[in-house]
Amino acid sequence: MIDIRPFATLGAANHGWLDAHHHFSFASYRDPARMGWGAIRVWNDDAIAPRTGFDPHPHADMEIVTFVRSGAITHQDSLGNRGVTPAGDVQVMSAGAGIRHSEHNLEDETTTLFQIWIIPDTAGGAPFWDQRAFPRGDRAGRWVIVASGTPEQDDALPIRADAKVLAATLAAGESVTYPADPARHQYLVAPLGRIRVNGQEAQPRDGIAITGESEITLTALEDAEVVMVDAR
Repeated sequence: MIDIRPFATLGAANHGWLDAHHHFSFASYRDPARMGWGAIRVWNDDAIAPRTGFDPHPHADMEIVTFVRSGAITHQDSLGNRGVTPAGDVQVMSAGAGIRHSEHNLEDETTTLFQIWIIPDTAGGAPFWDQRAFPRGDRAGRWVIVASGTPEQDDALPIRADAKVLAATLAAGESVTYPADPARHQYLVAPLGRIRVNGQEAQPRDGIAITGESEITLTALEDAEVVMVDAR
């Protein structure tokens, strides 16, 4: 089953400093049919104006993956971590039993990013934060796992969930195939470029919800970047 969810149908809220689009119910956007996809609870497509951001706020019992598409985001948390994650890089935060953090765009340009929340396998535990560079060139023509519940096996950032977050960059006409488990849930978005997924065409920033497929073949109809989560 492949469900294309056009970008125009997503929840949206423009706060001036933040232009947010929600693939699943979040904040004031509520849609009973879009409460999540498997263990994927949130997928926000955010544009954050220069010199603005999210002031300190709490999280608990959620695995939060931030994929920065342009600009950079500066993270600071109650554990004493502080880091700048630029475009192409990824940060993860396991909220565990509880953490407070802030995220600000301290740059002179708009920052765009995906923030993805995944329900952990178990509640509680000590929170942690990490970041890592994943150069676009290393993802050319292939999937690269950027965050995983089995980080050593996948050479990826760690999350406490039976899930993988993957990214690929494709030139027009290129294809990649992913061997999927039909019992699991995949969700993917191409922030750049039109793509075709198992024969169905999607526009940039459309959401694509998949389950019941044993193989996912993705073809770039123009130069494209793609992010996918495979979760229980």
